[in-house]
Amino acid sequence: MSLSAVGRPLTASLGGRFFVIGQLPVCACLLSVLLLLWARAPGADLDWSAAWRRVGTLSAGQALTVLFGTVVVALVLHPLQLPCVRLLEGYWPSWCGAAARWGTGRQERVRQRLIRAAELPGEGPPGPAALHEAGLADSTLRARFPQQPHLLRPTRLGNALAAAEDRCGAPYGWDGPVVWPRLYTVLGNAAKTTVEDRRDALDAVCRVSVASALCAAASAALLARAGWWVLLALAPLVLSRLAYHAAVHAAVAYGQAVRVCFDLHRFDLYPALRLPPPGDPEQERRINAALSEFWRQGRPLETPYEHPDPTPGECCHRMERTRPRADGPGV
Repeated sequence: MSLSAVGRPLTASLGGRFFVIGQLPVCACLLSVLLLLWARAPGADLDWSAAWRRVGTLSAGQALTVLFGTVVVALVLHPLQLPCVRLLEGYWPSWCGAAARWGTGRQERVRQRLIRAAELPGEGPPGPAALHEAGLADSTLRARFPQQPHLLRPTRLGNALAAAEDRCGAPYGWDGPVVWPRLYTVLGNAAKTTVEDRRDALDAVCRVSVASALCAAASAALLARAGWWVLLALAPLVLSRLAYHAAVHAAVAYGQAVRVCFDLHRFDLYPALRLPPPGDPEQERRINAALSEFWRQGRPLETPYEHPDPTPGECCHRMERTRPRADGPGV
C-alpha cells in the first residue's frame, strides 16, 4: 500500500475530475493524431489545407462520434490512472533493470549533494547566508527524498512520493502508508478537500505527461516520411517533459498535505478505534507502533478499549425504543 494508491473510487470521480484528468488529455492526443491522418500522413507530402477543410466540414453527427469515442477511450483508461502514476514513479518491469539502476544511481548522487549542502561548516558559528542555504537544502532533501536509502526510486516523482510515504506519521510512530487509508476516512471536510485537490492536480499532470509522450511517439511514426515535419513530434514531447516537472511539484505539495493531516488529525483515530488517547509522546509512539504492526502484519493488539458513555438523550432514546407498546399484545 502506498499514498499514491489511495484515492476516490471511479463512481465518485466521474465529474469535473474525470473531465480534467481523463477526457481532456485523451481528447487532445486523439485529435492531434486525427489531424495528422487528415493531412495524409503517413506520407511524404502533407496537405494541411485538406486537414483544416476536413475539420471545417465535419457534420454534427461526425463531431459527436469523435467526442463519444474520446469519452469511451477515457473511460476505459480511467482505471489505469494508478499504473500511470506508478510508471512515472519508477516501478518498472524487470527487463528495465539497467535503466532503473542508472536512474537510482543518478538520484543517489543528487541526494548526496543535498546532504552535503545541508551540513553546516564546523569551524566557527555559521552566518545567516550559510544558515539560509543549509536550511533550503535540508527542506528540499526532506521533501524530495526518503530518509531510508533502500526506498530510493529511479525518478524524481518516485522519490518525492517515497519521501511522503517515509516521513508522514513517522515522528509519531505511525507507518504512514498503512495508516493513511484509515486516517483518510476520519478527516474533516477542509482537510479532505485540500488533500483531494492536490491529488487531483498530481493525477492530472501525470496523465498529461503520459498522454503527451504517447502522442509524440505516434506523431513521430506518422511523420517519419515527411522530412522536417517530423520535428512537430517535439511539441508533445516538450509538453510531456513540462507536465512531468509539474508532477514532481504536485507530489511535493500532496505529500505536505498528507503530513499536515497526520500532524493535526492523528488523534481523531483513537475515538474511532475505541482506544484511549495516549498521555505523552512516548506512549503515543508505542501505541502507534503496535497499531501499525497489527494492521501491517496482524500481530495481536493488547491495548484496552474505551467506549464512550452514552449521553442522557441517547439513554432515553434507547429506553423508548425498547419499552413495550401500550397497545401491544399481553404476556
